[in-house]
Amino acid sequence: MRKNIVAGNWKMNMDFEQGVSLFSEIVNMVKDEVRGEQEVVVCSPFIHLPALAKLSAPVANVAIGAQNIHQAESGAYTGEISASQVKSTGASYVILGHSERRAYFGETDALLAEKVNVALKHDLKPIFCIGETKEERESGAFFDVIKTQLSNGLFHLSAEQFKSVVLAYEPVWAIGTGLTASPEQAQEVHAFIRQTLAAQYGQELADNTSILYGGSANPGNAESLFSQPDIDGGLIGGASLKSRDFLEIIRVFNK
Repeated sequence: MRKNIVAGNWKMNMDFEQGVSLFSEIVNMVKDEVRGEQEVVVCSPFIHLPALAKLSAPVANVAIGAQNIHQAESGAYTGEISASQVKSTGASYVILGHSERRAYFGETDALLAEKVNVALKHDLKPIFCIGETKEERESGAFFDVIKTQLSNGLFHLSAEQFKSVVLAYEPVWAIGTGLTASPEQAQEVHAFIRQTLAAQYGQELADNTSILYGGSANPGNAESLFSQPDIDGGLIGGASLKSRDFLEIIRVFNK
């Protein structure tokens, strides 16, 4: 059975004390809200990871993740961080393939495949992001774009390895723009992703893979998005920086 996951992506926000304070609020609010096959994940800047891991340890179904790792195990890569270093903090997830990493840092599908490999080697669960730009959406090429990102970034994995992967569909045109894919648009793509997984790995694995929606999800639209049959939660940006907004999104699954 696949999990319902609400994952917060703090991006490059929050100094150390602000981050610890925010996460303390989140933990206190959600500890009685998260149940069953549901998980809350907070992907913070690297500086917060050890402190947040300690705060989350006593709370069931709350986990910590990083926003990136380097593809190498170790070495002379000033300013980078390895999968083993992230894992040593107590984190269990890592966001890979976010559109901002693809666009601003030139991360390719081939590079992301390497990062996926090293993440899995060190028992980090990738939250692997895929999605199309505004131009790709308008041209009608978005299904091809998404299939290529899946194939090049992930389909080298065995079915057993793939079981540790969470997918996040993020229409690039809806990230930080205030625009959101309609529930119908999001469901159409999520269903296509699940069909693509089924063709590669079989229906059982496809049915048990969590596919999140990322793209300006907020308390106002979360219920209509999460009610779609192939949407299993969200990768939340701005709303994850406000504890009450984040809580309201989490509560959608309990209605």
